Amino acid sequence: MGFDAEFVRGLILRLPVVLFALTIHEFMHGFAAYRCGDDTAYRAGRLTLNPLAHLDVLGTICLIFGPIGWAKAVPVNPYNYGHPRRDDIIVSGAGIAANFTLGVVCALVLRFFGTQLAGIAEVGETLFSLVWVGSLVNFALAIFNLLPIPPLDGSHILENLLPAGAAIRFAEFRRHGVFVLLLFVLANRFIGEALGFSLLGYPIFRLMEIFSGMDLV
Repeated sequence: MGFDAEFVRGLILRLPVVLFALTIHEFMHGFAAYRCGDDTAYRAGRLTLNPLAHLDVLGTICLIFGPIGWAKAVPVNPYNYGHPRRDDIIVSGAGIAANFTLGVVCALVLRFFGTQLAGIAEVGETLFSLVWVGSLVNFALAIFNLLPIPPLDGSHILENLLPAGAAIRFAEFRRHGVFVLLLFVLANRFIGEALGFSLLGYPIFRLMEIFSGMDLV
């Protein structure tokens, strides 16, 4: 990996986008939990849009330089929910919904104002790239967190949609989730390099294509 001018420029573009995407993701988890009756995140000082409250240094570095990343998980106590299974789905889905919405907004800006953005003297290319990266990062976080693999949000959603018996058996799978997730990421990378088709990349770029009107896939 060469630390040339182009790499540094890309890093400067990605950093604020990644920090905001991770921050809004965790904030929405905490806000949804608060609305569902659990003030654990609020009492922990995590019901904030200050990135420093949510920042996980290693997770942020991994997302900037690699294919995955994470922030510090917002603490929640499902026993405080009024309807535990329903509310856990809401809380788990809130971060995904926030990133998906931001991805759509950025893509629509490209669709309707991309030419105007790119045409702004001196800063047009930078603004266009910033919005493009914003769409990419937020769609990537939304799709990745939808995977039903512990500890990702999608696993909480699936577990609470399953019948009670199946949910208990699925919960036992959680202790192996990190290893399964790592294998999936490695397999996705291998498939992408071998076949030129990424299991994660395709839906991410397809969403960008649908909402931005750009030919990406």
